[in-house]
Amino acid sequence: MKKLISQKQAINIMIALLTAVLVFHTLVLTGVIPYAIVWAGKISTSAEMKKLEVISIAVNAFVILILVLKADYIKHKIPAKILNAIIWLLAVLFSLNTIGNFFAKSGFELYFFTPLTFILAVLCLRIVIETKPK
Repeated sequence: MKKLISQKQAINIMIALLTAVLVFHTLVLTGVIPYAIVWAGKISTSAEMKKLEVISIAVNAFVILILVLKADYIKHKIPAKILNAIIWLLAVLFSLNTIGNFFAKSGFELYFFTPLTFILAVLCLRIVIETKPK
């Protein structure tokens, strides 16, 4: 996998994809996109949607921050082992999310977010294959 895509490319692709996901969830939060197509179609109230969307936006922003730190776009003193452990955890979470998306009531979530979370899981694995980006 190292020959197909570099660690830096994997990080940059993830940052781009997660930025798009942030925009998407912001559009859901603001009502531009109906909330019936997210969270497996299980949200029943606007208040519930707002709480879950704020959490989703915060988590995605945190993941982007971890990737920015991993790529050394921001100088920091966080050990690579900690960043790698978080990215391993993200790989597991994205994998579980991929499985969960198979049970979504929304076709959009099933056909769009299932492959997206799978790609994010694979990219996480690619990122942690080596310890430092080149």
